[in-house]
Amino acid sequence: MCDVDPSAAVTGNDVPVLRPLPAPEGRTRAALPVLAFAMASALLLLTGCTGGGEPKSAGRTPAASAPRQLWKPSTPPPPLAEPNAKISDGVPSPVRGVPRVPSGDIHQVSALTIAKARLTTMTSPLDEEGTEKKIKDCKTAGQKPCPVQTPQYRDMNGDGKDELLLGITSGRYFLFLWGFTVKNGQANLILDQATRPLSVELSGREVIVREPADKGYDIRRVYSWDAREQAMDERSFEYLESNPKK
Repeated sequence: MCDVDPSAAVTGNDVPVLRPLPAPEGRTRAALPVLAFAMASALLLLTGCTGGGEPKSAGRTPAASAPRQLWKPSTPPPPLAEPNAKISDGVPSPVRGVPRVPSGDIHQVSALTIAKARLTTMTSPLDEEGTEKKIKDCKTAGQKPCPVQTPQYRDMNGDGKDELLLGITSGRYFLFLWGFTVKNGQANLILDQATRPLSVELSGREVIVREPADKGYDIRRVYSWDAREQAMDERSFEYLESNPKK
């Protein structure tokens, strides 16, 4: 138990203790010790004291960061997005053909090696735009004509190690979002989404995709880590005004 002095003043950033007012003349003061004891008990609960007298940590808190734009198409606005255009069935899943990574550091394998290996594990063609062949012929990510955009690395699941986020352009409008992590030395697919984005942003551990909707509105999707599913999942879906008045 903590030793608490009910009469001690508390200052600074500590929880303030309310002191009882003196009782008016002619009125009993017997209730004052009871009130002081109650206030000390409240302080005990608020400060979270333990039997050892040491505070307990609430764990690591991810550092806040402003949204950073990743990829924004240079073409005209894409056609309207579909409300539930999710293709994440089978996620998470191992990506065969990627060298093992005993260290768990996904930087040890090139992003293009992972992207090309991903093609071999797909159960259906990526599209009809020849994107798969372009990926296979790709020499450097982020440089045309390679459809694989500049790889992005961020700790998405809070384990202290980076995950890999890839954007794959297809045709004029589509951007496939692929996310990968290393689990037990094996590369795993944790995000697989087809989007028609106006923009893609990375904010903290969240991937934010904005797509056109209808009648002056856009769709805003937020993907974040789901510890139960061990994958990136759509956490929120909302409609926003396309050009809100300032």
